[in-house]
Amino acid sequence: MLVALLLCALATAAQALQITDDRGVTLHFDASPRRIVSLLPSLTETVCALGQCPRLVGVDRSSNWPESVRSLPQLGGLDDAPIEAIVALKPDVVLLAASARVTSRLESLGIKVLALEPKNFTDVQRVLRQIGVLLNVPDAERVWRGIDAAMATAVASVPARARGAKVYFEVSREPYAAGASSFIGEMLTRLGLGNIVPAELGPFPQLNPEFVVRANPDLIMIGDGSAQGLEQRPGWGGMRALREQRICAFKPEQADMLVRPGPRMAQAAQLIAQCVRGQWP
Repeated sequence: MLVALLLCALATAAQALQITDDRGVTLHFDASPRRIVSLLPSLTETVCALGQCPRLVGVDRSSNWPESVRSLPQLGGLDDAPIEAIVALKPDVVLLAASARVTSRLESLGIKVLALEPKNFTDVQRVLRQIGVLLNVPDAERVWRGIDAAMATAVASVPARARGAKVYFEVSREPYAAGASSFIGEMLTRLGLGNIVPAELGPFPQLNPEFVVRANPDLIMIGDGSAQGLEQRPGWGGMRALREQRICAFKPEQADMLVRPGPRMAQAAQLIAQCVRGQWP
């Protein structure tokens, strides 16, 4: 009997785990969570990339990949997630961004909250590992190796004559742009492309439109909803990218993939490489 109890205790200890999140808070779990709410698309995609989509019981309104998550309860966004609806799902843990406003309220109700917010390549690899530990997926590193290998293939496909081309990557039409210090900027650098927005301006700065005119990019990457009427923006008609019609306009589902630092980053890099090949055939 004593041996049986000892073996049971050892098995329980083996299942227990702890993870420190991006707030520096360490969470303890007696077992890997079975019911998960994800309030950040990149985290939703990471759970699914690890083959654990069935554990998700609710997601934020922007989580739309893979297709299966679209049928789950939609739980608002970064600032308006409905507390009562989340609690009603009885999650073992809620995955969200460190900047989410609902954290303290959920914790006060006894809900475990794990804040993970990947912002660059290193973060994506780290978060993949952390969620792999959380979900007891021992081969999470294999997923990262696949991402890294596919990224290398995308890099090799960029024509030599396009190397160093100056890119303006517009995230939204205010305009906000992807700077050199963002994960998109890291991707452009890895692909051998330039970025008109220097790192010192921050990852996603709002720009004065004249800044873009003065920078005179060789190539513009933009969502197709914002691509209409670029020539009408003051001074933009004379920019090299518009004169030579070097513009890549991405569909909404492509834009989603491009702006999420998660497991689809390699496909995003391949999409950018395809864009470049189309402009420098």
